[in-house]
Formats: sequence, structure tokens, C-alpha cells
Amino acid sequence: MKTKSTIIVLLVTMFVFALSGCSSTPNDPSKATNTATYSNGQTSTGASGGTLKIAYPSIPTTLDPHMSTSGYTAQLAIQIFETLVTLNSKYEVVPNLAQSYDISKDGKTITFALRQGVKFHNGKEMKAEDVVASMQKWQKTSSTAKADLGNSTWEAKDDYSVVLHVESPSYILMYDIANPTQFPAIMPKEIIAGADATGVKEYIGTGPFQFKEFKPNEYMLFTKFKEYQPLSTPADGLSGKKEALVDELYFYSVKDSSTAINGLVSGEYDVVPYVNFDALPQIDNAKNVVQIKYSTGITTLVFNKKQGLFANVKARQAVNMALDKKAIMTAVYTGPDFFRLDPGLMQREQSAWYSDAGKEIYEKHDLGQAKQLLKEAGYNGEEVRILASKDWLPGYNAAIAVQQQLQEIGMKVKLAVMDWSTLLDRRSKPDQWEMFFTTFPSQSTPLQYPFLDSKTNWPGWTNSPEIDKLLTKIKASTSQAEVKATFAELQKVFWDEVPVVSTGYSMQVDATSNKVKGYKNFICSIFWNTSITK
Repeated sequence: MKTKSTIIVLLVTMFVFALSGCSSTPNDPSKATNTATYSNGQTSTGASGGTLKIAYPSIPTTLDPHMSTSGYTAQLAIQIFETLVTLNSKYEVVPNLAQSYDISKDGKTITFALRQGVKFHNGKEMKAEDVVASMQKWQKTSSTAKADLGNSTWEAKDDYSVVLHVESPSYILMYDIANPTQFPAIMPKEIIAGADATGVKEYIGTGPFQFKEFKPNEYMLFTKFKEYQPLSTPADGLSGKKEALVDELYFYSVKDSSTAINGLVSGEYDVVPYVNFDALPQIDNAKNVVQIKYSTGITTLVFNKKQGLFANVKARQAVNMALDKKAIMTAVYTGPDFFRLDPGLMQREQSAWYSDAGKEIYEKHDLGQAKQLLKEAGYNGEEVRILASKDWLPGYNAAIAVQQQLQEIGMKVKLAVMDWSTLLDRRSKPDQWEMFFTTFPSQSTPLQYPFLDSKTNWPGWTNSPEIDKLLTKIKASTSQAEVKATFAELQKVFWDEVPVVSTGYSMQVDATSNKVKGYKNFICSIFWNTSITK
């Protein structure tokens, strides 16, 4: 006998949507539902028209979200692909392409009842065989899926029922399936069959927009999917009703932030995500520009722990102790209005998870002790390389700040500057780097950070038996109190072993023309339900 189960989020959102007026209620989170309401075969009827022109800092080389952890890939792919379940604005797991899901009493069987009549962009109806093929591919390619699903199996019970058989129940599995980074997009089985080691060859999903054209170094074009069938529940986070209210989305490759902002002010572009902070004065007094400020997540310095100097924990501890985190965050984000210093891997508003364990290590800045640790690590003046790209200026500026600070403890640091696509390739090769910067959006659970679990094989290659043991304990937990206590212990180990340095939390600014209505950013830019006046 199966019981209908509701996934209740362990946290509430801290994002503020300047245009929508959404807010969180930390002490009274509403419960999610595991049954979706949808439009029974009705296609989108929202008003449609016009073209939305987005100045984008880096057009990804792949839109296959199974293959890449790049935020740029996820940001674009989520406009055209969808998942079985997704996250609402309170980070609760709710149905999406699944009409509902049931979890067995022993937690080892999850049955997804699929929405009927959902069309792919090629006109084919989505069936269970497509879902199974998609989830199997994701399970093989996603570092998180490999770590958490192991040898779990997917079964097409009938055309509209999919069953997941797991080896052991997991507290966080449904969050993995809803996670919008390297997410389990549902595609036609024949598209999955044609994929190779680099991903699928055609981008065919079920989303409100469909892939149309890609001109490298120029633009990527999505168009409205006229047969899209939205849910009828209110739009909420990444869930609920989605409508393509414009006919076309053009993502133009504009690497220079000043060029993008000048284009926004002049009317050449309509949206500029990720405005570089040094460009903000250009739009502060622009009457035709709207700024959207939101929290992104943690900024991290990642170490190559597979080979070289930083395979030694003392070298990592030395760097952490040498870094003036406030100076780094100021160099990157200009001032305290745009960052927060915090040792926690989860947001303070995420009360079910938040801990300041390791605070004393996070805050300690001692150049003398850093030099001693570096000596004990066996450092002999060899060059260490920080990968950086001007395509993502915050990371580039952070790398410069770290280079300067580490020189103060006698380290020879080289900035290896390249375009973003090359950086993503280089970081997968352990003989070609020692450090790089990246950011991680706020996660619904800390287990979704790929730098913790050794089984993810994510660049940096964390291999900590103690962290792995605590991750396993969290997955097997049966109560929120147990989860929180274990995670506090894990975070202390994190700061002891320093697989990455979290320098703090950042804010981000997107900018739009005042002709754009309905644009939001929740984990990613949301272009459905977004319109433009002519």
C-alpha cells in the first residue's frame, strides 16, 4: 500500500522580486502539494507579441542540461525544457510534468503520474518511455544524480506512469529531481538515443519556448511554442502557469557590460542579466531602465584537490587564512549593499538548515600562520594558476584580488585568462589549473552543492571520507532536527578541510527596459510570463 506524500520544504525563499512584490514568511511556510492542476489539453491563450532582446554575457556551447553544471546553460535551457517536478518560491518540491507523485511507505518506490496531452516541440505527445529515457541519461551524466541515485532504476509502468525504484530511501532525492542546475530535462526518447558524449544533437523539450537558431558568437533564438499547455495554478518560483507572452527571445552575445548597458539605455536591448557592478552608475539615473536586485548565493574559490599543491589540506588552510574575505567581496561587489559575509553554506533565512559552524575559521585572517601552514604543505615557490574569464567579470575581479593577497604570503600566482567556454573545458583537466572562482545559487539542500560529495567527480575533486559519511547520514535521516544537527557537524568539517573557500553571499542586479513587464529572477532569469509593450 502506498501513501500519498507531500514534500515539505525545509526553508523559505529569501529572494525579493522587485517587480512582483513577492515576499517570504519565514515562520509560517505553506505546504507544497504533490498534485498539479493543469489545463486539460488547452494551449496557451495569453496575449503574445513582439521580440524580447537579451544582452547575454556568454552564450553556452550546449543547451543539454544533463551535461553541464554551467549556470549559463541552465539559464537558457530552462526556457525550453521542463522537469517532472520543480521548485516554488518557498523551495518546495511541486509537480510540473508529473500530475502527481506517490512515495511508498518504505521510501523505496516513487510513482509519477504524468500529465496527459503534453506535447514536445516536434508535435509528439510526451509518454512514459520518453521520461524513462531522459531520466536514465540524466542519471548517467549528472554528478548529483550519480551520487544520490546510484543503481536506482526507472520503469515505464504504462504510457502515463513512471516508477523510480531506489536502493535506499533518501531525504533529499526529490530535491535532486527538482534542482534547476544540471537538471533532468524531459526529451523525446529518439533525441536521447541520438546523443553522444557531448550531449543531444537537437534541443526538443516541452517548455513555453522552443529552440530555433544558434549563430556562434552572435545570438541564440527561441520562439514561442504555440502548442504549449500550461498549468492553471498561479506562477510561483519555477512552478505554476507559464506563458510565452512574446513571439521571440533573442539572446545576443554581449561580453562587455558597458556595451550591454548602453544598448539597454538606447533601446537596442530589452534585458541585461548580471549587470556588472562597475556599470551600475550608467543606469542609476536612466529613467527608462528598471533594476531588479536579488540574492544569488555563495561566491567560492575552488581548489584542485586531485593533484598538485592543494591536494594537501594545509595548503588549502593556508590560502583560507590568508584571504581577507571582506576585501575580496568589496573588490567584486563594490560595497556591503551587494554582499554579506557569512560562514554558512545555507542562507540565514533557511532556518531548517542554517548553521554558523566553522565561523572562527571563516573569520580568521592571519598571514603569519598562513605562511607557516604553506611551509608545512611543502610549497617551494612553484607557480599556481587561477583560471579566470572576463566573460564573467565578478570572477575575474575576485581572481585578481586573490592573486594579490596570496602574493603577500609568498605564493607565485598566475592569472590564466580565457573565454568562459575554454574555462569550463580547462577546469575538467586536473593538470591545467590549481584554482578558479565560481558562484552557486542558493540550494534547497546543501547536498546539491557538487563540491561536497566525492562521488560527484565535479572539478576540484573533493575526496573527504568524513564529509561523505555525514552526507550519507543526512540522506538517511528521518527528522528535521537530526538533519540540522548533522549538517552543522558537516559544515564544521567543511571549514576544517576547506574543499572550497566560500567568501560570502552576493547580490546581483538585472536591468530591463521599462517597457518590459513581468520579468523575474528566481534562481534563473524567467522569460515566460514576461511581455514587452510596443
